[in-house]
Amino acid sequence: MTRSTLSVIAPEAQIGENTTIAPFAVIEKDVIIGSNCHIHSHAVIMNGSRIGDNCQIFPGAVIAGIPQDLKFKGEITTAEIGPNTTIRECATINRGTASKGKTIVGANCLIMAYSHVAHDCILQNNIILGNATQLAGEVEIDDFATISGGTLVHQFNRISRHVMIQGGSRVTKDVPPYTLIGRDPIVYCGINIVGLRRRGFTNEQVFLIQDIYRTLYTRGLNNTDALRAIETEYTSSEERDLILDFIKTSQRGIVRGTLDDL
Repeated sequence: MTRSTLSVIAPEAQIGENTTIAPFAVIEKDVIIGSNCHIHSHAVIMNGSRIGDNCQIFPGAVIAGIPQDLKFKGEITTAEIGPNTTIRECATINRGTASKGKTIVGANCLIMAYSHVAHDCILQNNIILGNATQLAGEVEIDDFATISGGTLVHQFNRISRHVMIQGGSRVTKDVPPYTLIGRDPIVYCGINIVGLRRRGFTNEQVFLIQDIYRTLYTRGLNNTDALRAIETEYTSSEERDLILDFIKTSQRGIVRGTLDDL
């Protein structure tokens, strides 16, 4: 570990090899930080932080602050950051409550400046939160989702994998996989073709996903009839089954589509 004499590090904190602690960083005692990390000046790593290898925590970021939840009674919980994740300036990640016991940000994520990840959120891997994105409590986001800057996400919402959400959106419904979401109020705007192609999806996979969403959003069917049509008209595949399972298990309902604009 390389540490500045001007940083404040509790002796009980566990810090891995080749991790750099810059001047004026604060690290409390119930903290585990992996190897090859860089904790920048004025970052605050509070009790309950669990940070994987090769992470960068930029100035002003606060990890594992207590939840902004009136139900929180001081229980011992954690905020867990996966390896190769970057937390930019003044981002805040609160630790969990008794509900889940932990807040999780997975591997290879980028949490941009001034973003907030509230208590008990579960973020999987390869996620980008744009500047000033705000996640309320118990939001769940799946792999390879990109949430553009200034987005507000309502508590308990689910955002599935390979999603792109327009900056400044107000997300109050669940966002199904592979979709491009935007406008005000938010609606389905197509599938995330650019993101899918970057991640190696074939033409056949892209065309299948497009066709399934045409059935869901443009055939004038209610959700029950649309799901039945998708189940009967398309053979089982990873893409079809993920879409069906996500919609069937949605508790808040999914974002709507518009017939006129598609």
